Amino acid sequence: MGPQSPRLSLGLLLLLPFLPECSGAEGRLAHKLFRDLFANYTSALRPVADTDQALNVTLEVTLSQIIDMDERNQVLTLYLWIRQEWTDAYLRWDPDAYGGLDAIRIPSSLVWRPDIVLYNKADAQPPASASTNVVLRHDGAVRWDAPAITRSSCRVDVSAFPFDAQRCGLTFGSWTHGGHQLDVRPRGAGASLADFVENVEWRVLGMPARRRVLTYGCCSEPYPDVTFTLLLRRRAAAYVCNLLLPCVLISLLAPLAFHLPADSGEKVSLGVTVLLALTVFQLLLAESMPPAESVPLIGKYYMATMTMVTFSTALTILIMNLHYCGPSARPVPAWARALLLGRLARGLCVRERGEPCGQSRPPESPPSPQPPEGGAGLPASPCREPQCLCHQEALLHHVATIANTFRSHRAAQRRHEDWKRLARVMDRFFLGIFFSMALVMSLLVLVQAL
Repeated sequence: MGPQSPRLSLGLLLLLPFLPECSGAEGRLAHKLFRDLFANYTSALRPVADTDQALNVTLEVTLSQIIDMDERNQVLTLYLWIRQEWTDAYLRWDPDAYGGLDAIRIPSSLVWRPDIVLYNKADAQPPASASTNVVLRHDGAVRWDAPAITRSSCRVDVSAFPFDAQRCGLTFGSWTHGGHQLDVRPRGAGASLADFVENVEWRVLGMPARRRVLTYGCCSEPYPDVTFTLLLRRRAAAYVCNLLLPCVLISLLAPLAFHLPADSGEKVSLGVTVLLALTVFQLLLAESMPPAESVPLIGKYYMATMTMVTFSTALTILIMNLHYCGPSARPVPAWARALLLGRLARGLCVRERGEPCGQSRPPESPPSPQPPEGGAGLPASPCREPQCLCHQEALLHHVATIANTFRSHRAAQRRHEDWKRLARVMDRFFLGIFFSMALVMSLLVLVQAL
């Protein structure tokens, strides 16, 4: 501080005896002002000079925190800072008469306060009056800041859950004073979000304010109120990861049952397992969802997926019956052979081993039994050669029987192979159909998250 330090220290020492006297004087002036203001003041009457004049109250709300959003009971719990400002005609003074004192802070219970309450309150407890002070200025302006935890009713629409947006209104107004006695107006276009603590589940889009003047059936005079509409959008990341993505993966896994070989014995087991897994997720979703008339979006997706898995399992059973048609089965009908084993098999690239893609085996007609060479079908005649054996005719008859049996076995085997190939064609066809359906449904739901 240099050479001026001794001078500054000496000046402070000289001023110290006068500081308590100044502060004491200000305190005495504040006490005198308090006694003068409240000598004949009453907080029971509306503080206006003219009883026919309406008292204007300015309402300002600051949203601090979203405590809870109970969708099942449709109750919203908020932590608010509520500021009310009005002018008291009986609490005015001249600052020069009181040493320039232009504002004092006194308990709010000593002055008249507007009976502004939350109309859509959803709490059985009576409203508790805040014990905060009010700031009283020399011109009679009164400012009352009070924190409040409000529980308000909110109509929740979960038709788009978990990508839903909610609109919850908080309506403030006087309980006993009509519009001719007390007029309430909002300060600004909406509530302040400057001190808002971010919520993990909801994103606040805004909180606009709107003033209304309504006439109720009980009273003839109008009642003004101010409604703050809280605009919320749900953060869907947790629901997408925990409920939606597992269902999408399971729904994409279900059509793969058509790709399993029928001989593995796991085609129907896979469909039943997928259906049970979806049922478990459906129960988890039902526990976290409020009961509503409209089915939410994710609920519709679960129902559509479970229906698809049910139909795919039923079709898998029918296809397995086609695959295990025995040798005694009838031949494949001509229309099925031409349409399914012909065109559809070429389009789906279902081919036999060694057969190029796009070409199918030409339809074969069942062979007719032919007599064996060497006279099996010739009429019986006596031996022409003198040395031929007498049992030659019986031997040729047995050879013909064996050949016919072998041909019948080959024909039955070909019929069995045709039914197995038809089952493979149907598997490939339904694999494409159900996989496309599952992919389209999953994309339609996931697009809502973007």
